[in-house]
Amino acid sequence: MNILHMKYAVEVARTGSLNKAAEKLIIAQPNLSRSIKELEGELGIQIFKRSPKGMSLTPDGEEFIGYAKGILEHIEQVDSIYRTGASKKQRFSISVPRACYISEAFTEFSKSIPDENIEIFYKETNSQRTITNILNSGYKLGIIRYAEDYDKYFKAMLEEKNLTYETIARFSYQLIMSRNNPLAEKEEITFDDLSGYIRIAHADPYVPSLSMAKVAREELPENSKRNIYIFERASQFDLLSKNTDTYMWVSPTPCEILDKYNLVQRKCKSNTRIYKDILLYKKGYKLSELDKSFITELCMSRRRNIGSED
Repeated sequence: MNILHMKYAVEVARTGSLNKAAEKLIIAQPNLSRSIKELEGELGIQIFKRSPKGMSLTPDGEEFIGYAKGILEHIEQVDSIYRTGASKKQRFSISVPRACYISEAFTEFSKSIPDENIEIFYKETNSQRTITNILNSGYKLGIIRYAEDYDKYFKAMLEEKNLTYETIARFSYQLIMSRNNPLAEKEEITFDDLSGYIRIAHADPYVPSLSMAKVAREELPENSKRNIYIFERASQFDLLSKNTDTYMWVSPTPCEILDKYNLVQRKCKSNTRIYKDILLYKKGYKLSELDKSFITELCMSRRRNIGSED
């Protein structure tokens, strides 16, 4: 694959225009167009949709440009290190599920980062994207979450993808809600009790590459007529604290977070399903000192908030 053509495609994606990209790259527009078509032919995909309004990415194109940006970034880093003699940066990168005990560990880890040339990348996302980030986007560590029922499936998949894996935590989902939510006064909560309230949930799929219809039937029941789907954790706390009709299923949450947002955590006796958080990295990868430092904080946060792994 021609790296120069890859660079051209990234610039066209950035500008959304062949003419603007050609000006930036100092190349004739027909030559740029021909290079893009050659790249698409080599890959066997259509990267761009062409229209009078400009160039927009296809779904295949979005995926390719994501990989291309990562490759070009690594090339620039190598060039910077070995051509200019710059000092090599330490790098820590991890993709994780949205979980307060993990973000607590990351916060504690951040306090011990040495005063050196370091880049830190912390990405909250779903299991499928985490695996993709490790395999294709340069992330060194990942944590995925799945129901223990799918243990056999996931372990087979991780072996196939040549990934090392280790269980970090096992738990049942808890309910969090405002202290002023009427359910907060109940000693025992059932699935039926939740039917009149608004469920807040993250919009990512729980299990990659399985039938989502099948997964949905086996997941926690859809017993709420009103659902709010979000993609990040910041808004969930505002919703939960200010709307007393809301609740959310979460991994066990630190007391500090609950107190900060005037929330309570409750068990649901109807929910007996066990989930697992699994640490991942490529087989053969040697953990750095930064990796080890984060994993230590992660295990400490797990013990504080969930208990010992059994």
